[in-house]
Amino acid sequence: MPLVHTDREYEAELTKLREQILLLGAKVEAAIADAIRSIVERNDALAQAVIDGDADVDRLEVETDQLCLTILARRQPVASDLRFLTIALKLVTDLERIGDLSVNIAERALELNKEPLLKPYVDLPVMAQAAQGMVREALDAFVSRDAARAEAVIGRDATVDAYYEQIFRELLTYMMEDARNIYRATRVQSVAKYLERIGDHACNLAEMVVFMVRGEDIRHGGVAKEAGSS
Repeated sequence: MPLVHTDREYEAELTKLREQILLLGAKVEAAIADAIRSIVERNDALAQAVIDGDADVDRLEVETDQLCLTILARRQPVASDLRFLTIALKLVTDLERIGDLSVNIAERALELNKEPLLKPYVDLPVMAQAAQGMVREALDAFVSRDAARAEAVIGRDATVDAYYEQIFRELLTYMMEDARNIYRATRVQSVAKYLERIGDHACNLAEMVVFMVRGEDIRHGGVAKEAGSS
């Protein structure tokens, strides 16, 4: 005899899925913050904690994927619920990649902490706060199903990109002045690049929220929509 599921059970499954995504999001947000702190404070133990904590992020990604697929198979949802579930699968992938980038930052921290300080870290932590804020806002937009809030996240990516360009130009000057700066400068530049990519993933999250809420694909400037209307 087939198992009969109530609407309350279905809603409980969707609620658990949202909670899993938010937990994953909280972990990667913390990883970004701790990875940058490990550089600014020259804290090897904190950097290693970020690297070790990636296993929890990976586990949560797998568990959330499995929950999504189970709900899809058992409930066969349609309309907005189907959009929510398919977007959830993509959200966790971007969140896991943000976690990986935080690990990359922590690995560069372990290298930089062995060397004399190249320069005081001023722009890097500010850039990290901007990228982390984009991730947080995208997740808040996801929870509140607020497409306008998600679109605002996409608009903030230019700020993160500008920080990267500014940091890159400054580091280039250091490298041109003294070849002994190259090793440290290239690693700081890598950290800035990882933060820039975190901003890109936050934009992906925001674009998916817009699709979830409106059913509108705004990736690549809405190319798919324009092609379909021609």
